Amino acid sequence: MSNLPACPLCNSEFTYEDGGLYICPECAHEWSAQAATEAVEQARVYRDAVGAVLQDGDTVTIIKDLKLKGSGGVLKVGTKVKNIRLVDSDHDIDCKIDGFGAMSLKSEFVKKV
Repeated sequence: MSNLPACPLCNSEFTYEDGGLYICPECAHEWSAQAATEAVEQARVYRDAVGAVLQDGDTVTIIKDLKLKGSGGVLKVGTKVKNIRLVDSDHDIDCKIDGFGAMSLKSEFVKKV
C-alpha cells in the first residue's frame, strides 16, 4: 500500500508521483507535493448560513423547512439542534434531533445560537 495522498478533486487513491508532482490518472489533476502538505495542514472551516464559524458541540437552529427523505416528515424552521458533530462529507453536520433521530444536515441550512 502506498503512502501517496488521495486526489484532492476526485478522492481517487490511485495517484502516482512523477518528479515533484502528484498525478491522478482518473481525473488528470496534477498538484505539487508542497501543495499536498499545505492542504493537510489547513483545517477546514465550517460556517453556518450567516457566516459564523461552527465547532463540534455547538447548538444551532434550522433556518428553512427541510423535507426528510424516506419518512415524509418535515423539520420546521426554528428547530433547535444540540451538540452537533462536524464531518467532512457532503452533509457537514451529524446530529440527533428529538423526535427524528440521527440525521445529517448541511451547514447552509442552520444558524448558530
